[in-house]
Amino acid sequence: MNASPKPANFDEYIADQPPKVRPMLKKLRQIVRKTAPDAKEVISYGMPAYKLHGMLLYFAAFTNHYSLFAFPSAIVAFKDRLKGYETSKGTIKFPLDKPVPVKLITEIVKFKVRENINKQLAKALAKKTQPKRNRKP
Repeated sequence: MNASPKPANFDEYIADQPPKVRPMLKKLRQIVRKTAPDAKEVISYGMPAYKLHGMLLYFAAFTNHYSLFAFPSAIVAFKDRLKGYETSKGTIKFPLDKPVPVKLITEIVKFKVRENINKQLAKALAKKTQPKRNRKP
């Protein structure tokens, strides 16, 4: 990631990256837009991120790779499919010299959308089922 002022939007972030990584970042953006068209693009922690019923995911460029920050749940859910990639608690590193794994990333985005919707529904249900407090006159 380049050490420059925080970008105001996705276009600035991508434009500020080395030319060799820009196509990958554009492809990631395209995948998320197609898979989660209602997700809002934001810059968070200086990185492109998506919100849909909460934080969906982040991505960022680095010297020798680009990363998808899809949170620990996605890493666990896709562990068998991620064996060829370096991962950590909530991050997947993709090498710059390999094609963007479109199908895998699409499935991760779909998983994250479902997860966020389920979390939102669970919160709404919990709120609805909480006993009402008695108010004294």
